[in-house]
Amino acid sequence: MAKSLCVVLILFASIHDCEGALRFASYYGDHMVLQKSPESAVLWGYGPEGAQVTVTLSGPSQQKKSLVNVAKGIWRVTLDPVEAGGPYNLTAVVQSSTAALTDVLFGDIWLCGGQSNMWLQTSKIFNASEELDLAAKYPHVRTFMAALNLSEIEQTDLLQVEHTWAVPPENVADFSAVCWLFGRYLYKTLQYPIGLVESCWGGTPVEVWSSSRALKRCELLQTYNNPKENSILWNSMIHPLLNMTIKGAIWYQGEANADYHQDQYNCSFPAMIDDWRMAFHQGSGGQTAHDFPFGFVQLSTYEKGSKSDAFPNIRWHQTADKGFVPNPRMQKTFMAVALDLPDATSPFGTIHPRDKQDVAYRLTLGARAVAYNEKDVSFQGPFPKLILSAHDFINITYDQNVSVTPSKDIFEICCSEIQTPCGPKSSWVPAPIMHWGPATVQLSTSLCQSTDKVAALRYAWGDWPCDFKACSVYSASRILPAPPFITNHSPAKGNQEL
Repeated sequence: MAKSLCVVLILFASIHDCEGALRFASYYGDHMVLQKSPESAVLWGYGPEGAQVTVTLSGPSQQKKSLVNVAKGIWRVTLDPVEAGGPYNLTAVVQSSTAALTDVLFGDIWLCGGQSNMWLQTSKIFNASEELDLAAKYPHVRTFMAALNLSEIEQTDLLQVEHTWAVPPENVADFSAVCWLFGRYLYKTLQYPIGLVESCWGGTPVEVWSSSRALKRCELLQTYNNPKENSILWNSMIHPLLNMTIKGAIWYQGEANADYHQDQYNCSFPAMIDDWRMAFHQGSGGQTAHDFPFGFVQLSTYEKGSKSDAFPNIRWHQTADKGFVPNPRMQKTFMAVALDLPDATSPFGTIHPRDKQDVAYRLTLGARAVAYNEKDVSFQGPFPKLILSAHDFINITYDQNVSVTPSKDIFEICCSEIQTPCGPKSSWVPAPIMHWGPATVQLSTSLCQSTDKVAALRYAWGDWPCDFKACSVYSASRILPAPPFITNHSPAKGNQEL
């Protein structure tokens, strides 16, 4: 684990401290949001062994009382579906003891995970004061934060809670900016409650957020520096949430894997998504979709002028080496490209850019298209659908109309006398943009030696490929940047379809 991490232990004692007492599990509380219909919310908690618990939901729509027995110290109820809205009151009663929750709303629950760029707080971003002033206008976007804890075994409940459910502006300053802004932007479109659950930790690789099942799929089960550290955050900060019915998840992570198991990330990241989906579906009794939507941020930037392929490789691996999502390996996913949002003067280090508004907005577009099936919502930047290679130029046809800014070096070609796959150590030279049309870009291959042929092409393949919002290819609206790509040309033909 990174040395910059610290454990914050507050608010909630161990679940064993109140053994036998009637109460809700740690992540239920006043002001919370539960998943709305058509899914059903799951409630659970603790009580005297063998006792019968009566659970009542009262508010805009009444539900019949639910009766459930306590087994092994735990009771659990699946409510009937409830439409978006509220407020509701929830009570659990056993014998002469009552546990109650007030001001409960029904809406969509989004889980926000990852490392420090997901953790970066709203108080630390550009225009923080303005964002915090706006927060009070969104009382139906509620926040919850798990505390930082490690565990070598899978936990049933969170060991501690950092921030209980709260109504904005309470806790927003200390809450994940990407998560908060994503929820706020979604609310403006959906106009019903949004519940945001933050569970992230800076400096962490994907392996600690993955179960042993997922790691085994990628042959990573025993390869961590200390194998006991595999899954330590899955165990303590994800596994306890599995009973919760959620709408989807967003994720910002990958920096820690730029120099740790980088080559395996094209397996470990998709495998983690698959495993979370399976586990949340089973844990909620089938209420969370088996293929719930999963959004993520493609890595931004770190070192200007760096020749390292680490960040470009992780960006590529984040898409399972396809360059875009959704794709056949990563279905029902969406991605926010962030390589055009560098922040050279960030007081938190260049690896932590402060423009989280654009990141969250791009995620929101993806959620609207993939999670909410909104038609005519553009959420993907331009991607090549056809590449034609001639003797002295390359023509790229994109899958949509583009806005192009000339560049001499953001496109690169690999020149080789023999048609073999090109890699990081191959001879890459700039391919200047010559001309462009509504959906096409033409590149010069003049920097190849006359005896060489173009063996491969790549775009924005650098740690810091452009200045702020100044990459060369965007959607026609200039809202969505083209993601980076790399492709090796087939030796058998002069063109390649992607």
